[in-house]
Amino acid sequence: MTKTQSIYSLHRAGVSGTGIVDPDFPIDALNTAAWMPEGEARLGDLGLPEVSEIDVIRHFTRQSHESHGVDTGSYPLGSCTMKYNPKRNDRMAQLDGFRYAHPLQPPATLQGLWDTFADLQDALAEITGMDAFTLQPAAGAHGEFTGLLTIQRYFADRGEDRRTILIPDSAHGTNPASAAMVGFQCRLIPTTSRGLLDMETFRSLLGPDTAGLMLTNPSTLGLFEEQIEEIAAAVHDAGALLYYDGANLNALMGIVRPGDMGFDVIHVNTHKTLSTPHGGGGPGSGPCGVKSFLAPYLPAPHIRRDAAGKAFPDWDAPHSVGKVKSFYGHVEVLLRAWAYIRTLGGSGLRYATETAVLNANYLKARLADLLPPLFEQHCMHECLLSGGSLSVDAADFVKRLIDFGIHPPTLVGAGCVHFGPDYRTAMLIEPTETESKAALDLMIDSFRKVANEAAVAPFMIETAPHTTPVAKIVKDESAWLSVLETSDGSVS
Repeated sequence: MTKTQSIYSLHRAGVSGTGIVDPDFPIDALNTAAWMPEGEARLGDLGLPEVSEIDVIRHFTRQSHESHGVDTGSYPLGSCTMKYNPKRNDRMAQLDGFRYAHPLQPPATLQGLWDTFADLQDALAEITGMDAFTLQPAAGAHGEFTGLLTIQRYFADRGEDRRTILIPDSAHGTNPASAAMVGFQCRLIPTTSRGLLDMETFRSLLGPDTAGLMLTNPSTLGLFEEQIEEIAAAVHDAGALLYYDGANLNALMGIVRPGDMGFDVIHVNTHKTLSTPHGGGGPGSGPCGVKSFLAPYLPAPHIRRDAAGKAFPDWDAPHSVGKVKSFYGHVEVLLRAWAYIRTLGGSGLRYATETAVLNANYLKARLADLLPPLFEQHCMHECLLSGGSLSVDAADFVKRLIDFGIHPPTLVGAGCVHFGPDYRTAMLIEPTETESKAALDLMIDSFRKVANEAAVAPFMIETAPHTTPVAKIVKDESAWLSVLETSDGSVS
């Protein structure tokens, strides 16, 4: 039995994992043809594996043990926050009143959900400095899509034909993709040697055709745009709008608000900053917030409160961009975000921010001699370090960290092709606030052990990882065999 087997390999004809234990249960209920409308039944073999209950449990438990996640080890993945998800938030999302709710049941029976949603909208507005929120978007890029639709509808109502979105080259890769999906043309703004927005190029591209500037602040390079007020003033003077990519608020909460910086639209990746880390491609949630003059354009229904403070879904939204998600969004993710905010409160959110920034700068300082920072100024929640002085390829280096229980940090050059050669070996590392100093010291020690290995036995790095179910394809088979012969996968 291999670690990477499929559930289908456990198939044994005639085996079942469940059965009917109630003698009074009407057996006809199991006969699809007895109750399914004629022509709607899909009879026949669905090709599903026949397995026993214990085989199913063992299979998926074994697979969970083979996966790396925030519950099993450090996950310093830059740009995409992977912090610990408090289990109390899971329990909150699984309360019976939420877990057994059905999206098609009468809205009047979902009062608890509406009140929670309204409370979360108010909290997000307070944290970000916005006036109104929709919780519909399913994830970050979907939130971008929603915010850009809002911008597009706003200018259409004003009779202005603005078709260009300006985007820094340090932005998340989804920014230009989302803008293109909405129908905008994208113009990239380069980054200066200090990792900040090139103001000269920005001003040269800004014009009457500009609908908005999409900005991440702090940027994906982990730096705060020091001229944000000047940038906001220039955008608004040109009649355009300022969009905030709130994929990560870990350096801002409780300290500064995008709305106060001059931003008009924002999306928030609650599954990064506010619980529910998003391993495996989901789940996510990307609520979109706006200033009051854009609120009528948000997706319907709007969750509002009546004069008595009772929340309800309001479908009276003639200027809305329409629905962007079936029903009301990813409810369980939103409930976890609500629980996270309510648990920490304002002072707790600020403390989380301060700790996240402190941890990133601590990591940067302790690794500076091994992985020099690309930028000298203080970083925010993540740091960008150069692997150019390593004796092995940076991609191989970070893979070896897996054997020490650490997920590889983001290699910027691998995913952002528009960056220059200085970024080819750059590692974007975000320790988050949930890692203790002891955990950070262990992480730093692991980085140094891998660097020492690279100097004396580079094949250990080139063939890593060695403890995972799936191995790397390597060119030198003899080097791989040498690794297999070691007892513990380490080099003395």
